[in-house]
Amino acid sequence: MGNDLQGEHIRYRVSGMDCADCAAHIQEVTNGIPGVHAARVSLAAQSMTLTVDDRERVLPLIERAVDAIGYQLTRDDAAAPAETLAMVPGYRRALWTVVILNAGYGVIELGGGVLADSQALRADALDFLGDGVITMMGILALGWSLVWRARSALLQGVFLGVLGIGVLGTAIVNAVAGYEPEAGLMSVYGIVALAVNVASALVLIPHRTGDANVRAVWLFSRNDAIGNVAVVIAAGFVALTGSGWPDLLVAVVMASLFLHASWVIVRDARKELAG
Repeated sequence: MGNDLQGEHIRYRVSGMDCADCAAHIQEVTNGIPGVHAARVSLAAQSMTLTVDDRERVLPLIERAVDAIGYQLTRDDAAAPAETLAMVPGYRRALWTVVILNAGYGVIELGGGVLADSQALRADALDFLGDGVITMMGILALGWSLVWRARSALLQGVFLGVLGIGVLGTAIVNAVAGYEPEAGLMSVYGIVALAVNVASALVLIPHRTGDANVRAVWLFSRNDAIGNVAVVIAAGFVALTGSGWPDLLVAVVMASLFLHASWVIVRDARKELAG
């Protein structure tokens, strides 16, 4: 479609999104640019579609605006060179390192959750495992079509929902049964988890170009770090109160985040597949 009154349809791939708020922020900023119409950001497909009046004038404005808030856009059209969609080997190695760190520690922390009888640790371990899977899928999906990326996201969203329901169900069972997790082990595993998240960010930073991309790395690490700190705080309250309720509270909050993310991902993936 040419530059007529209806405008020209554009699609971007978006890097750095890890939550619904990220997608909403990008969408709000983009829609605020003169000449942009009906910008829609999909967290599931990691993409943005929009219509513009003047491609040559408006697209650089969009790219600079989104870059300024910490995300990266890649034009997902015939004009985009293939090499921009395939990351350099060093960066691929860094991503695989992050996959190993997340998945590996997820298994270790899951065992720690069993040893400490901590629901919060189990939930955090599932978060690590989920991050590892998502990062791995991101590597594998570099050359996939939008339809297959949406299908992959749909499966991930459903799986995340199942995890959230499982964590909630187990928390309810433990609340009824009454239990007290091992606060010392909770603290140790929570602190190590925070260190693993920082290490993942440090591995990626040297392979990112530009300040906006560095900020995107920290966006990915932010939610995980908050979860790790919450586990450590819960461990402190468990030690002070001699009760398992602080641990259960953190587990329920994390499970709620899983379910919310699942709902957003499934919703966006279905929209992508329907479109």
